[in-house]
Parts: sequence; structure tokens; C-alpha cells
Amino acid sequence: MPAAASSISDPAYLRARAMETLFERLEKLCEGAIAIDRGGRVVYVNEKYLAALGLDHASEAIGRSIEEVIPNSLMRKVAETGEPILLDIMELGGEQLVVTRMPIEDENGTVIGAIGFVLYDHLESLKPLLARVAQLESDLRLARRQLSNARAARFTFADFVGTNPAIARAKEIASRAARQSVTVLLTGETGTGKEMLAQAIHNASSRADKPFVSVNVAAIPETLIESEFFGTAPGAYTGADRRGREGKFRIADGGTLFLDEIGEMPLQLQAKLLRVLQEREIEPLGSDRITRVDVRVIAATNVDLRKRVSDGAFRADLYYRLNVLSVDLPPLRHCLDDLPDICARLLDDISASGDYVKAKITPSALAALARYDWPGNVRELRNILERALILSDSGRLTAEDVARILPVGAEVRLAPAERPAGLVVPYAEAEAEFEKQTLEQALAASNGQITEAARMLRISRATFYKKLAKFGLASGSAPV
Repeated sequence: MPAAASSISDPAYLRARAMETLFERLEKLCEGAIAIDRGGRVVYVNEKYLAALGLDHASEAIGRSIEEVIPNSLMRKVAETGEPILLDIMELGGEQLVVTRMPIEDENGTVIGAIGFVLYDHLESLKPLLARVAQLESDLRLARRQLSNARAARFTFADFVGTNPAIARAKEIASRAARQSVTVLLTGETGTGKEMLAQAIHNASSRADKPFVSVNVAAIPETLIESEFFGTAPGAYTGADRRGREGKFRIADGGTLFLDEIGEMPLQLQAKLLRVLQEREIEPLGSDRITRVDVRVIAATNVDLRKRVSDGAFRADLYYRLNVLSVDLPPLRHCLDDLPDICARLLDDISASGDYVKAKITPSALAALARYDWPGNVRELRNILERALILSDSGRLTAEDVARILPVGAEVRLAPAERPAGLVVPYAEAEAEFEKQTLEQALAASNGQITEAARMLRISRATFYKKLAKFGLASGSAPV
């Protein structure tokens, strides 16, 4: 058999030629190609890519770090992990490029680098595909919303992110509660995620396949609250439904009833709620029949129930019955180390609930968010992120994006010791903070003597006064 014919039938030869052919075709068809070694240094770039990279010759890129040539490149990640990124949209020089990135392996299967191709330098040709993907995502979101109805709990402990000791403690107690059917009292400021944790407890319990019914006690008119909870018998009063009405306890039978803002419950209803918790039975309005129910109650409050008890606004016996197991949720300002993970989780949820681009948040945006006091906690953070995302054209949130959303004058500048680890403070702010601390130290060292403080800092008294005014510092009462 001729040598040529033998090589054509050799599987190894065919595989090698197939790979060479694929590379040659891709290089011809694509708008640019670049390759790096395992250390992230550029080893190859084709001529078509030079203009987009702002280079005149390939030699200007060879040997340089990939991030020096393409800022924020993900090529190094592919070379380090060996995992390809088959389809992605990359911003370069104000343009959006459709790219693919693949690892390069030696004959032993060891990853020795990565190669990337720019498939399209304009998104126009991909509009039909993008429209189809958008439709599929919209259909998926609709299906999720239909599944997340009022009688189903969708959150789990995995959604309650954070490693702060207070969060970890809350999750530990809540997970213990999930294994029992005890009544749970969730306490914490508004917006700290009490209903999310209640749903997580339900979903981790043996009642997970039963209803989860959520009721905001403060939102129900006082005249209707008894019928809302316990139901009504047919024709119980003028205008009542002739077929009767099931109350929330009956609807939640076998599952969980979440009572939010329990501290707002009227006193006359508290006695009936206490009886339900003790006897596990209800009596609908206008009926003389007792109905047994099997409901686990999780209550939540953002007020001090003990103070309400002492003020006579809340029954002590009901408080002790609700407070079998108490879980305190920390405010967001005490959990700023977890801000990156919390934001990532919220952005995933926001993206899944609306027609948004897959969002990302930059370190500068996280730093800006960490300097705010968050009186509305996680609920307010979600609101800020969603508003910033709506106003963003790229879906990549920066410090400027969140700064124009945060309430005017509401920023809180934390001392260095209070800042979350890993969050970088802008240089101008760090410089101003250092200057202010220096002035304060000079004043303290001079016992408020401006002349002495200025001399210590080797600046004039006039300059010292200007800087005091700049930072709103008192000049003291000592003579100058």
C-alpha cells in the first residue's frame, strides 16, 4: 500500500489533520485570534486582530501578560482551569465582540495554554439567535413565576447567603427548627429577610410538600382580621359569602403559616391565636363547630415584643407561646463582609424575575454600597440594585451607577476598622480620611491650640482653619 494511502487511513493522522484544518478555517473565518501559554503570556496573535487591539505588529503583544493586551480577559482562567468558555460577549474598545475560548493541551492531555477566537465583531448577524434565546429565557421566567405561587415557598437555606457569625448562628438555629414542628419567632429590622428564612425553614421541614401561607398582620383591616384567620360559616353575617370562607389556618393545614408583623395583631385576636397554638383547633366566625388543624406557625416582628408586653399592647402568654425558639436576623450594616455574595444572589434573583441582562457588579460598586448605612437592609439593597440595573446600558454596575441611586446625603463613611475586607476605597476618599485624621491627631496633641497644631504639621494657621472648615471639625476654645 502506498505511503500516502496508509497515512490517510491512520486515525491519529486524520485527527491531527482535522485539528489543523479546524484551526485554519477558524482563523480565516473569525475576526481575530490570540493564544497564551499556561502562565498567561501571549504567544500568538493573528494580523486581523491587531487593529482591534490597537497594535501595529504582533511582536508588540508577544510575551506580554494577556491582561495588558486585553483588559479583563478570561483567557488566563481557561488556561488555569482547562474549562472552555465556548460562547461569550466581550467588550473591547467600546465594541461588543462574540468570542470563544478553549484550552490547549499537549499530547498527554496536559493543559499548556489557551486560544481565543473573535467569532463576530458585530452583533447584528446574531440578532435572530439572541431573540430566540431571549424568548426562551422569558418563557423560563414565566414558568418560574407560575410555580412560585402564593402557596409555595421557593427559598431555601442556600438562598440565605452569608458567613457572618450572626448569619451563621441564625441559619443554625433555623435549621434546628426545621427538624421539629415548634413555633418559631423571627426577630430583626425590616428588610432583613425574615420571610425568606421562614420559607427556608418550611422547605427544609417534613411539611415542604404542604402549603406555605404568608400573612402580613398589619395589612389586614381590623374588622376583617378574624375572618381572614379563622374563616366564616355560610351566611355568618350580612354580606358574607353563602358558601362560607376558609381562613388562613385551614388553607395552611398540614403546612406552615407565616405571620409577619405579629406585633400589630389586635389584643382581642391574640387570645384566639393563643388557643389555636395550644389546642390546635379553630372555630370559624359564625359557627359553633370546632375544626382541628395541623399548622406550624412562624411569626416575625421588627418591634420589641417584650416592650409591647410591658406596655400592655401584647399578651405575655402569647409572647411566651410564640417564643419557643427565637431567631434574630442581623441588619445588613453588620454583615458588610458578605456584601459581594449577597449582591450576587440578589442580582441572580433580579435577572430571573425580569427582562434584564445577566448582571455583574464591580469592586468599585461594592465599595460604594459598603459605605451606606442600609436602614432598609437587604430589601433596600435589592431595590437599589434593580433600579441601577434598569438604568444601566451594559448590565455591569459600577460605583457611578449605584451612587446616583443611593439617597442623597445618606452616605456613611466607615472607619478603616469597620470596612469589609477586600473592599477597595477610592483614592480620593482615602486621602481625605487620612487628612482628617491627621488634623484631629494634631489638635489632640496640642490640646486644641491651633497655632501649635499648625506648627506641628508645618502649615499656616490660615491653612489649618480652612482644613478644619473643610471637614467640619471644631477648632476648640483655646487661645490662638
